[in-house]
Amino acid sequence: MSKISLVGVATLALSIGLGFSGPAGAVNDKPFSEKWAPSEWGKDDKAGSVNRTTAAMVLKAAKLVKRGKVATLGKVYQQDAPAFGSRGWRMTIPGLPTGGPFGKHELVYNDEYLSTEIGQIGTQFDGPGHIGVITSKGQFFYNGRFLEDADVQTYGMGSLGVEHVAKKGFVCRGVLLDAVALRGGQLPIPKKVGPSDPGNVTADDVKAMVKRQGIDPIGEGDCVFLYTGHGDIWHPSKWDTFDAAEKQKRIAAFNAGEPGFDITACNFLAEQKIILWGGDTWATEAVGAEGTNPFECHVQMMPRRGIWNLENLDLSQLVADKAYEFLFVWSPLKIKGGTGSPGNPIALY
Repeated sequence: MSKISLVGVATLALSIGLGFSGPAGAVNDKPFSEKWAPSEWGKDDKAGSVNRTTAAMVLKAAKLVKRGKVATLGKVYQQDAPAFGSRGWRMTIPGLPTGGPFGKHELVYNDEYLSTEIGQIGTQFDGPGHIGVITSKGQFFYNGRFLEDADVQTYGMGSLGVEHVAKKGFVCRGVLLDAVALRGGQLPIPKKVGPSDPGNVTADDVKAMVKRQGIDPIGEGDCVFLYTGHGDIWHPSKWDTFDAAEKQKRIAAFNAGEPGFDITACNFLAEQKIILWGGDTWATEAVGAEGTNPFECHVQMMPRRGIWNLENLDLSQLVADKAYEFLFVWSPLKIKGGTGSPGNPIALY
């Protein structure tokens, strides 16, 4: 079996299964004609846009903490929560107790055994090894690396591993964009491409939200998060109150598509030199009417520019408090060779 056929399931599913490859035999050579590599941080860079962070940016972001409030933005990881495709979260506590007793105290302990796509389920961070495109020279990923490279193996993504981003971490000005307030209600799954569909959040919408919310323009080093209301289908505080039938209904609705950024918004955010984008949905970008270009923002933001994505966030507290600017602190786990990471980001304001 070839190495290509053995690459990590999460990466292969997205680089092929979501349609990036197009018809059999088709290739995308824009990474070469548009010179996606080397990145502006050099041919050896493995971390991407988080490199923009400076000490001055961190100190300025820290001044956004004015109310002394903390919001955790991660959702609960559990077996019956919504997940993309056939992904799943399966946890067992072996033994009950797992081990012991020890000593005169009769100490016992428990461990958990977890089987999951650990970087690509629930609240999840898309790292360098998650998204790529098929080219005439191989499967292209951030900064000109390929799945065919010698260090990319079934048991780890090598130079594309998420640990290279985790060594940096994210401490930045967080910006909440409340599209529900802009639209006057939860955004629908888009049915067509373009600004006329309310499910597509455009560059003009981004500018309008910034103005409406009375915050400084989005700029270099910012982390930008979109609230569409679609994520409320998977309501973090009410999920366990729903019966099985209601949960299945909500999972189907959650996974059917999603509102989100369109390519004009993503290109605009990239031009502002943000370092992270994310939202309350499972892809952050609009999914439902992309035609021949599904997940175009994923391609343009990540393998092209190294601007990583943080999905399935719980933004409800920030929305309720109208905390449109905040200190954002988070790092992916240092999973050697991983495509992404779970996590529970923190917003302070």
